[in-house]
Amino acid sequence: MNENLFASFIAPTILGLPAAVLIILFPPLLIPTSKYLINNRLITTQQWLIKLTSKQMMTMHNTKGRTWSLMLVSLIIFIATTNLLGLLPHSFTPTTQLSMNLAMAIPLWAGAVIMGFRSKIKNALAHFLPQGTPTPLIPMLVIIETISLLIQPMALAARLTANITAGHLLMHLIGSATLAMSTINLPSTLIIFTILILLTILEIAVALIQAYVFTLLVSPYLHDNT
Repeated sequence: MNENLFASFIAPTILGLPAAVLIILFPPLLIPTSKYLINNRLITTQQWLIKLTSKQMMTMHNTKGRTWSLMLVSLIIFIATTNLLGLLPHSFTPTTQLSMNLAMAIPLWAGAVIMGFRSKIKNALAHFLPQGTPTPLIPMLVIIETISLLIQPMALAARLTANITAGHLLMHLIGSATLAMSTINLPSTLIIFTILILLTILEIAVALIQAYVFTLLVSPYLHDNT
């Protein structure tokens, strides 16, 4: 019980060297590929899910926005596999690190905004000043809209970090309670263990949903700037 509650969120090291890079590169190795003309059921199901997800995300976009489909699908697969690997015992979840999520959110947001200023500069500037704004309020509204624009990637990264971290902390607390109660009261231990199993199932769903939500929330940035 003296274990640090946040010990599982500390970036691991191997012989004093950071191992986070190796962990980040590991999930793509789990994605099966096929060199045959006729795919097996696993590859076929994987391709069907990718097409379904891509279709849902790209429906609102025009032809220029759909050029981002490969990158967005790759992003959702990476986040989903990373989140799922973090649920394994003695593992590390890179998406619990705000710096990691900011490294994903800021380039996507910046790319969409820069593309908007290059192709639709009038519409991009119009967001800073709504039509019909009284003249005395113009400086204040420009500052507020600028702050709102700059805070978008931070909110996107913080949302993913908070959801994944909260789930891991709750599982850690319930797991510790199960271990502590195992030597005191067996019926209570079984009840808490059942709750832990149900929470684990919920966290698997959350890991997949948060990957989809993170990528889906990038779509409005892309839609507004293409």
